[in-house]
Amino acid sequence: MFDKILIANRGEIACRVIDSCRRMGVATVAVYSDADRAARHVEMADEAVHLGGPAPADSYLRADRVIAAARATGAQAIHPGYGFLSENPDFVDAIVAAGLVFIGPSAAAIRAMGLKDAAKALMEQAGVPVVPGYHGADQDPDHLARMAGQIGYPVLIKAVAGGGGKGMRRVDDPAQFRDALDSARSEAQGAFGNPAVLIEKYILQPRHIEMQVFGDGTRAVHLYERDCSLQRRHQKVIEEAPAPGMTPEVRRAMGDAAVRAAEAIGYAGAGTIEFIVDGADGLRPDGFWFMEMNTRLQVEHPVTEAITGIDLVEWQLRVASGEPLPARQEDLSITGHAFEARLYAEDVPAGFLPATGRLSHLRFPDQARIETGVRPGDAISPWYDPMIAKLVTHAPTRAIALRALEQALVDTEVAGSVTNLAFLTALTRHAGFRQGEVDTGLIARDLDALIDAGPPDDRALVLGVIGLAGLADPARQGGTTLWQPLRRTIAWEGGSALLEVHGPGAARVTLVQPHEVLWQGGRWWVDGDLCRARIVTHAAGVSVFGGRVVHLTPLDPLARTGAAEGGDGLTRAPMPGLVKAVHVTLGQQVAAGDRLAVLEAMKMEHSLTAARDGVVAEVLVGAGDQVEAGAALIRLEDQPDG
Repeated sequence: MFDKILIANRGEIACRVIDSCRRMGVATVAVYSDADRAARHVEMADEAVHLGGPAPADSYLRADRVIAAARATGAQAIHPGYGFLSENPDFVDAIVAAGLVFIGPSAAAIRAMGLKDAAKALMEQAGVPVVPGYHGADQDPDHLARMAGQIGYPVLIKAVAGGGGKGMRRVDDPAQFRDALDSARSEAQGAFGNPAVLIEKYILQPRHIEMQVFGDGTRAVHLYERDCSLQRRHQKVIEEAPAPGMTPEVRRAMGDAAVRAAEAIGYAGAGTIEFIVDGADGLRPDGFWFMEMNTRLQVEHPVTEAITGIDLVEWQLRVASGEPLPARQEDLSITGHAFEARLYAEDVPAGFLPATGRLSHLRFPDQARIETGVRPGDAISPWYDPMIAKLVTHAPTRAIALRALEQALVDTEVAGSVTNLAFLTALTRHAGFRQGEVDTGLIARDLDALIDAGPPDDRALVLGVIGLAGLADPARQGGTTLWQPLRRTIAWEGGSALLEVHGPGAARVTLVQPHEVLWQGGRWWVDGDLCRARIVTHAAGVSVFGGRVVHLTPLDPLARTGAAEGGDGLTRAPMPGLVKAVHVTLGQQVAAGDRLAVLEAMKMEHSLTAARDGVVAEVLVGAGDQVEAGAALIRLEDQPDG
């Protein structure tokens, strides 16, 4: 076994690897960028080495600096985590050339599966079923359009390199093909340095089921399946294991295919064989097809660990250090059911736009396994993936595990950035999902209902007013210190209320209607009803947790308001990012919905469109410019009469 390893990653996966290393008595070396100088993974590791600037290209993607850090600290091996350099075969070659061990598969295995078109051809030779499509080298747009027509719409354009939904576009009509192709190629070039794509038949009721495999370079086993069908924009949201509706016959067929795939390339370490499954008539042995292989540990690996009792990171270290496979297929079994929800800093109603912000308050429940790379007070950086945490629950049955996940999400408290927490909670309550009726289109079909927050909870607002008034903790105030009779207006961004304090622990808060508030028996009561809520005061304002969450930001009387929304004709950046392209010129007439520019942020491309008809009066940025959230990009003015 190794004495010391370096972890060539950041965030929650770096912390996750450190956890296993601590249990195994293996020392760890962290690496970090300027943006991560005080990050949680740096604090947890035994040693830490600075790599460079905040941009991944200046730090986490600098293979030479990572390897130099490993050699300088005496690390014997490098764990890549996921993302960044984890599936870069040149990085693996360089590690081996430096006399170190890569904790993962060989460079040859990564290359074999690195390009989706070549991987599919290899899988066909190994007897693994593949989706009908075009995986050829001819990338001429006209040829690709003809191939799409022969396959039959709808089709899916996919980058041959990479993953994570980048460089992927669904096309339902031939008229949309060229624009979708250009967009997919641009995103693929930016994310992977390779604009090549393949075309596949789009399965109308698809499910995404993947098999966890593990090999030692000669033999492989599978650790059963994960269902990752709950997706938005081709990115996973909630994963579970085992898959709903899975039968022993289908599991055996899918597992055998996954093991054949791994053994065909002499795979060593943890990997995932992803299948697209036709869910129209239930799961069938002839109804699944190879989609791609991820030659690394997956984000959702904790659900597999929960149902098998296996520490996959421990297995990675053991096999990389020269041990054979720790178990045979017949030694493995499933116990219970597990879910994982990915908590992100993102604005769901605005189209899942990545968000930034400082986590002024962060509290997780005890009843879930939490994988996180942040602490209270940490900032969500615009440079990296905006994941806050993964919440994992495990129980004897699917129904109990899902209820546990719902409660864990309700009990999670985050303030300082917008998040997808309410959206995740709504998903756990979705009737179809609760019944196991899942496919990759579920979120898109029911999106409006899933993001409908409904009207504000008056009782939570009332308690928020109490918090803004400084009366949030009567127990610490002895019930009397601040509860002197008073009458004043409490204002916050977006609203105000009249507060009247009657005496110790008693007040009236008038929103539209008056509400009586009482602190009694260590609990809050509003209009005679017990409120099981927590009022939390933090740097960003006041939050009320325990039901429908309310965040109130105190009104800054010195703040100056800008022009009314849209009144200045400006299109602004919704987040920090890189301007990838500007599609309009000075004096050009545009119609509402026309694409004005493309902004790249958090490794995804976002099209910015015109809010109304008009004429381009100013183009304030150019391709390649880095902009902050709220920066003015393009100004429109009304079209001249006549």
